Amino acid sequence: MNTISDNSIKFNNTEGALAGDKVIESHKTIGQLSGMFADEEARSKMDPSQQVYRVQAYLPVPDGTHAGLFFGTTWIKPGKVGDEYFMTHGHFHQLADRGEYYWGLKGNGVLILMDEQRNGRAEYMYPGSLHYIPACTAHRVANTGDEELVFSACWPSDAGHNYDEIKKNGFSKRLFDRKGVPTLEDI
Repeated sequence: MNTISDNSIKFNNTEGALAGDKVIESHKTIGQLSGMFADEEARSKMDPSQQVYRVQAYLPVPDGTHAGLFFGTTWIKPGKVGDEYFMTHGHFHQLADRGEYYWGLKGNGVLILMDEQRNGRAEYMYPGSLHYIPACTAHRVANTGDEELVFSACWPSDAGHNYDEIKKNGFSKRLFDRKGVPTLEDI
């Protein structure tokens, strides 16, 4: 067969938007992020319907497929809970030996990383930045700018997400706005 097909998935490499079959979308609001921010009292006083971030993902193979890849884009709104920047929930991979790539498309932020021994570090994210997330490393992203932070990701389809470890023990470091400067602090 010598047929050339038209890919049904479209990706806007400026804005990050995905369109087509097998694209899913989810949203996280202030009300859904109980216990995630350091200042829970400040979070509880905010509009619970306020969107913090949304994710689109293209899942061309079933979840858990060995040797497959997933692709997605995340949009994090600008904002803070107290002095802590809006951020994604963060996770380890269920199969801890799986890595991942993130790359910045729009806005400014910080990728926060933590290994299994709870050693934390961070990397600035910006349009064109590329970030390799090694195996056995928890990761989350905070928006440190005044506009929406947009980044894309590619990860193994069998990696899974381990959110429970972060819900139970959190990250070892948090990112705060200290006099206009993003500052990574031990907790």
